[in-house]
Amino acid sequence: MRYTIIIERGPNNFSAYAPDFPGCVAAADTQEETIRLMEEALQMHVEDMRQRGEPIPPPSAAREIEVTA
Repeated sequence: MRYTIIIERGPNNFSAYAPDFPGCVAAADTQEETIRLMEEALQMHVEDMRQRGEPIPPPSAAREIEVTA
């Protein structure tokens, strides 16, 4: 399944979270590394939920829009 992640740029690094999985986060020096770490974190989170017998949430709907500034 494909889940939406939000990537934010901070003053010194990048961070990411997944709206469908509260508390599952990652941070790193680069956007690419943050995405890689977030993928790993989500995989571990889903595996843990499966082991506990918890339901895996379906991906929430997401849209991207372009705004001309």
